[in-house]
Amino acid sequence: MSDATLHATAQDPDDFAVQIADQVESFLVAVSEVAKGEDPDSAVPFLLLEVSQLLLAGGRLGAHEDIVPDERYEPDLGPEPDVDELRERFAVMLEPIDVYSEVFDPYEPRKPPVPARISDDLADLITDLRHGMAHYRAGRTTEALWWWQFSYFSNWGSTASATLRALQSVVAHVRLNQPLAELDGLDTDQSVMGDETLEFEAGAVMAEEIAGPLGIRPVK
Repeated sequence: MSDATLHATAQDPDDFAVQIADQVESFLVAVSEVAKGEDPDSAVPFLLLEVSQLLLAGGRLGAHEDIVPDERYEPDLGPEPDVDELRERFAVMLEPIDVYSEVFDPYEPRKPPVPARISDDLADLITDLRHGMAHYRAGRTTEALWWWQFSYFSNWGSTASATLRALQSVVAHVRLNQPLAELDGLDTDQSVMGDETLEFEAGAVMAEEIAGPLGIRPVK
């Protein structure tokens, strides 16, 4: 299935596969456009919207019965497209807020938060979603749905959820005119952080200091 036929009129717009593919493609196109940096002032609210919409597709995949691929072994798609440039662009664009803390599994007791990066998360999402889109464009619809569902449970669902929480937190801090704690100097190579470490590492960064560059206005 080529790009030209991805949205062919013969396709049923109510078909589950078509709707999921449309949502995935919309995310891929939109986030790639944001990464170009042509409108950095609106990057954070726009990413918040796109990740939220992507998670709707993920929720539908999660609620769907298990999708079984047509073939026992996944067809070889060749080398994955490189996403390093996209990751680096977002790292620069989101530098004031790129690093955040995340609890990987809320059901594992006493797990300390770990550092993560929004730029890494977005690159991982793009990689997973492109993989399924390659199957879809090749006409392997069931394979694409299987991959998107499987990787939603195993990787991109939790990644997107964590990213959404981080982006929503930034917007909330700014709109409510509350101080935003920045993980100043924290490196994602650090594996664990306790509350004391987080408090020690956090620097006081007022919302107004990042509101302008990120295109968000705090509540007066």
